[in-house]
Amino acid sequence: MKSKPDSAADLNKRAVRLLARRDRSRSEMQRLLAPHCADAHTVSALLDDLQARGWLSERRLAEQLIDSRRSRASAARIRQEMARRGLADAIIAIATAGLDAHDVATALALWRKRFRELAADRTERERQLRFLLNRGFSQAVALKVLRIAGANDTIEFEE
Repeated sequence: MKSKPDSAADLNKRAVRLLARRDRSRSEMQRLLAPHCADAHTVSALLDDLQARGWLSERRLAEQLIDSRRSRASAARIRQEMARRGLADAIIAIATAGLDAHDVATALALWRKRFRELAADRTERERQLRFLLNRGFSQAVALKVLRIAGANDTIEFEE
């Protein structure tokens, strides 16, 4: 933290510079700007102004997170990332409303890209299962992908 707080103009420049790099949530901006301003009300007023101008948009951030992660993460993982970034529960719910329906297709595409074929031995199939679980897919979705790939013995995976 600087010894002298930023002026309102400096704080505005700092905020615009942060938003120029990538979209951020209001809580991220609050956290990043607070150390540079002695008055929390000034930061809040600046963020209100940025939202009014459309420069700070949590809805746009949610859409970008979905677009960038949809092809390689589960709906649950995307929701978790949004919450970590400080998006409101209502925005997360609206933005991710239809994602759960695509989990099997997303998991299958990821599995095919990584493995191409079902492993012959149990140890390797378990590794393939863990690969999907580590990307945030539920066990039910991961097992369904392995069944689609041709695993008839998925009971081994302890449903």
